[in-house]
Amino acid sequence: MLEYLRLTRGFDFTSYKRPSLRRRIEKRMGTVGVETMPGYRGYLDANDGEVHALFDTILINVTGFFRDPQAWEYVSAEVIPSVVGARAPDEPIRVWSAGCATGEEAYTASILLAEALGADGYRQRVKIYATDVDLDALGRGRRAVYDERAVEQVPAELRERYFERIDDGFQVVPELRRNVIFGRQDLLRDPPISRVDLLVARNTLMYFRGDAQTRILTNFHFSLHDDGFLFLGKSEVLLTRSRLFVPVELKRRVFAKAAPSADAAPPRAHLERTVAVDAANGRLHVAGFDSSPSAQLVIDDRGHLVLANKHARSLFGIAGRDLNRPLQDFELSYRPLDLRSHLDALEEQAYPRTVRDVEWPVGGETRYFDVQLAPLHARDGTAIGVSMSFVDITRFRTLQDAVEQANEQLETANEELQSTAEELETTNEELQSTNEELETTNEELQSTNEELETMNEELQSTNEELETINDELRLRTDELNGLNALLESILGSLQSGVVAIDAELRVDAWNDHSTELWGLRADEVVGQHLLNLDTGLPLTPIVPLLRAALAGESEDGQVVVDATNRRGRAIRCTVTCSPLRDLSGAVRGAILVMDAAPADGG
Repeated sequence: MLEYLRLTRGFDFTSYKRPSLRRRIEKRMGTVGVETMPGYRGYLDANDGEVHALFDTILINVTGFFRDPQAWEYVSAEVIPSVVGARAPDEPIRVWSAGCATGEEAYTASILLAEALGADGYRQRVKIYATDVDLDALGRGRRAVYDERAVEQVPAELRERYFERIDDGFQVVPELRRNVIFGRQDLLRDPPISRVDLLVARNTLMYFRGDAQTRILTNFHFSLHDDGFLFLGKSEVLLTRSRLFVPVELKRRVFAKAAPSADAAPPRAHLERTVAVDAANGRLHVAGFDSSPSAQLVIDDRGHLVLANKHARSLFGIAGRDLNRPLQDFELSYRPLDLRSHLDALEEQAYPRTVRDVEWPVGGETRYFDVQLAPLHARDGTAIGVSMSFVDITRFRTLQDAVEQANEQLETANEELQSTAEELETTNEELQSTNEELETTNEELQSTNEELETMNEELQSTNEELETINDELRLRTDELNGLNALLESILGSLQSGVVAIDAELRVDAWNDHSTELWGLRADEVVGQHLLNLDTGLPLTPIVPLLRAALAGESEDGQVVVDATNRRGRAIRCTVTCSPLRDLSGAVRGAILVMDAAPADGG
């Protein structure tokens, strides 16, 4: 479905969250009565208007003036003054409302800036860019006409100042509307607006997947001034999304661009000067040697310990005063291995050597080292000492022992060979993914929170739709009651007896004059079979007229019969039978009109 919409309609929803997309599409499918995605694609091809309805359903335009009032109070009290104070009196102030929907939050920002700068300052300095992908929503934002319920959250004094009452509700005043520019923009495809002081993107990121959110945040970082602010929705925490922003007021979801790192690389010229100075006095070499992650020692040609880096001093308990002492005075000369014998061998054959898997019990646990010895030579080739490195391989040795033990178990249990191999493979994959899972746990929790917020907005949107339907049903009911009252008034005003029957000869209507003639009330006869009624009207000569009318063979049939009214008096009754047709012309019943006159001599 997403690929179909991208290729045929030119809109790419693939970066939106799938659960939300599925719910919104299935909602439209349920509305139009289609059960399968292929069936719905055919429905979209056959009904151009359905594409518009589907986009309206997917792009949930739930917004409002001063939504989350406490957050906007913080923006008004802290953020707006900071934005205004950071600019010279003649410098422009630029605001970007991304995902603005119908523009309520863009106008909210404009109201706060107008309050802070005054009418003239706002008109001359402020530009507010309101962008969205929904063209219909942007059109409503440009018109800036909102109903009574939409402006309820606007404080009364601000509503009086910045809105005009019109027939359809309220419209934002032209002085405010003139500085708000609406335009279509796809946050993933189109370039961002630059040099922005305040970026409002409330509950917009939560509709996108994690990779898309990262791309959008990178664009937001580019857009903002270094002293600008990012204002997000209440479900968007941002802590795990990017390191490009730092929280200013996390509870209100206000963020700023992250400051440059304190340990960032210095300018190149300064670095070259520093390197030159350090190279001259040897400090750079010493610092590099001392910060090595492996324990390193240097022995001079006399067999004295002359250098030990920080890791080596900690590992072997070497103090600064111990340097320049003979190696044989230290315990490390024979523990964890006999270094003297290896030094003697190195004098005979001057090439680097490595002693692997050296075992050393330390503090109740066994540690393993690879010890590397390498001769040191001056530029003229003269031997001047030996460098020794102790590389801690305990973790790798532990893993190696575990693998060896597993292999032994596999060799003694051939019948479980295949399953054990699969378990080892699974374990290896789980170890590789454990770190990623830990890093993404908070991400998943944040995504869940955004999903819940999305569902809440969907429910709010559905509730608004139900309220609209309820209003329409109430209006239809009032119209129906009026028509029924009109029909009863017409039937009661006729001086003839009128009876309406359906195709099954059951009474649908019985006016007051019929009651006066035959003595039966409407509540006694409606729904009863005409031929079962006990009246003084003989029905045998009337039945052929009824059949002809119901069959559509006759428009008006008439017969005069002798009857007895409710007082027992004989009367001559003229009965006219006409077919009852619906708007399409089909016969749905018949109407009997009965006019009575006294019988001859009565």
